[in-house]
Amino acid sequence: QVQLVESGGGLVQAGGSLRISCVASGFTFSRYAMSWYRQAPGKERELVAALTSTGDRTKYADSVKGRFTISRDNAKNMVYLQMNSLKPEDTAVYYCRGMLSVATMEVFGSWGQGTQVTVSS
Repeated sequence: QVQLVESGGGLVQAGGSLRISCVASGFTFSRYAMSWYRQAPGKERELVAALTSTGDRTKYADSVKGRFTISRDNAKNMVYLQMNSLKPEDTAVYYCRGMLSVATMEVFGSWGQGTQVTVSS
C-alpha cells in the first residue's frame, strides 16, 4: 500500500526557514507527480505545491509563491519543501501526497501523519 512519511517540521520564528521531507513507498515513485498540502486548525486542507514526476514543472499556491520550493529525488523516493521567509500564517500540519498528474490534480493513496510546522511571531 501507499505510504508517506513526513518529517522535518518544527518551531521557527517568522522570517526563518525550514525544509521538510517526505519519503514514499508502495508505488513507483518516479512515475507520479507529488504534492504538499497543509491544514491549519479549523481550516480546510489546501494545496501548497505540486511538481511533475520528473520535477520539471511546478505549481504553487499564491500565498507561498516566491517563498517555498518543492523538489524531489527520485532515487531516494523523497520529496521536499523548502520554506523560506516563513510567516505565522504558514503554521499548519504539512502533508505530502501522490498525484496522477499536476494537470489533473487527482491525488491517490491516503494521508499520512503529516509534520507540524509552527511559525512564531
